[in-house]
Amino acid sequence: MRDIRKTIHQHPELSCEELTTAAFVHQKLSAIGIRSVRRVADTGLVAEIGSPDTSAIVGLRADMDALPIVEETGLSYASVNPGIMHSCGHDGHVAMLLGAATLLQKMELPGRVRLLFQPAEEKGTGAERMIADDAIKDLSAIFSGHIDTHFETGVITVDEGIICAYADPFSIKMLGSSGHAARPHECKDTIVAAAGLITSLQSLVSREIDPNHAAVLTIGKIAAGETHNVIAGEAHIEGTIRSTHPDARKRMLAGLQRMVQGAASSYQVGAELRFSEPLPAVINNCTAASIARTAAQTVVAEENVISQGRSSLGGEDFSFYLKKIPGCMVRFGAKISDETGSAHSSTFDFDDGVLPIGASWYAKVAQTFLQNHRKD
Repeated sequence: MRDIRKTIHQHPELSCEELTTAAFVHQKLSAIGIRSVRRVADTGLVAEIGSPDTSAIVGLRADMDALPIVEETGLSYASVNPGIMHSCGHDGHVAMLLGAATLLQKMELPGRVRLLFQPAEEKGTGAERMIADDAIKDLSAIFSGHIDTHFETGVITVDEGIICAYADPFSIKMLGSSGHAARPHECKDTIVAAAGLITSLQSLVSREIDPNHAAVLTIGKIAAGETHNVIAGEAHIEGTIRSTHPDARKRMLAGLQRMVQGAASSYQVGAELRFSEPLPAVINNCTAASIARTAAQTVVAEENVISQGRSSLGGEDFSFYLKKIPGCMVRFGAKISDETGSAHSSTFDFDDGVLPIGASWYAKVAQTFLQNHRKD
């Protein structure tokens, strides 16, 4: 699994471009004798283990894509693909699920296990494309896990209910008129308008959202202007809203629309607000979470199976599966040190010791679910 992780880490691919990764995974599945493999969602894979003559099928999902980040870890197996990096642990997720496949091949299963190697989680479209290609057809439940360096290696977090936030990406285009830097009165400066809007948007959470409801609005990108002495006639802003309560989400979306309109009026510019495809919240099914906890307690010490605490404000397209079928996502502790970069940073890394833990949990949760299903 370490070698698999290193190979995938060294050759990362962006969302919807995971062709080399998919071919590598297919090769590894074939090497351990899994022949029931098919391509889905263009760059995703689905494989099955167990008897085909059964109605009980459980799904296990791992995401495969990387991020557009220049790696600065200094690892001997750092990315060789310029500007692309596995900085969220998906390389580890793939290694875990391949490890689980090896374990499952040796187990007596009262049903079937379907392995889902999913593309484009970072883009937020992969799960829906997998669903459209019947990747979860006839599944009774689905399980997944995510590496988390906030927790020590050996810890698995399991929670019922919401564990990841609603995510609402948005973009704003501000249209004014350009001109000479020395004559601003003849122009409509979109940089000043964008700066004013960005600053004022931070009051949405602090002044309009119930303090008991977690929410955040982050601007991740702004682009405007060409040179130092020309006032910009156009500015582009991209950001995201994260929330863990439907009322907070509703207020944030409405507030953003109102404040964009207000900024356009105040600075006498045009403004166009667009929302991209939102991600639903990840809401773990109670029964599935109980099975996930039972499996975790057989893999690590019982005292190391804990709650993650408050819901994360991160987004996860595993939520789309959970809107269709019961399931549960857990977190695998993989902390190296406090100095290691966080997820989505150029210095992100995790403890490889998490790999056998994740693989064992994947295999055990599938077996436990199928055993419970047979009893029912």
